[in-house]
Amino acid sequence: QVQLVESGGGLVQTGGSLRLSCAASGRGFSSYATGWFRQAPGKEREFVAFIGWDGSITYYAEPVKGRFTISRDYAKNTVSLQMNSLKPEDTAVYSCARKIRSGIYYSAGLYDSWGQGTQVTVSS
Repeated sequence: QVQLVESGGGLVQTGGSLRLSCAASGRGFSSYATGWFRQAPGKEREFVAFIGWDGSITYYAEPVKGRFTISRDYAKNTVSLQMNSLKPEDTAVYSCARKIRSGIYYSAGLYDSWGQGTQVTVSS
């Protein structure tokens, strides 16, 4: 069983940067694709970024393309999300999850082992 724990969130001004980390414990993480999703108050959860199990494939939501970078470190068993040029609309709780079913990468229903999330707040 895999447990995921997110960290690295916080309060930052517009234009600032944060690096989120998704740390896995247990077996069965490094051989699966991983996604980052976010949920803002009063809004539905939305896809942010995806990385394949071997790190060779990445996808990003349009609003974060060119600003966010997803990567994985097999030695540390983590997946990170580097967020630059942050905007107030990036404010949300960010969660990572493991993709366990085949299908489109941005579908949250194909993921499991959701972490508790980490709050990101971008002030204007």
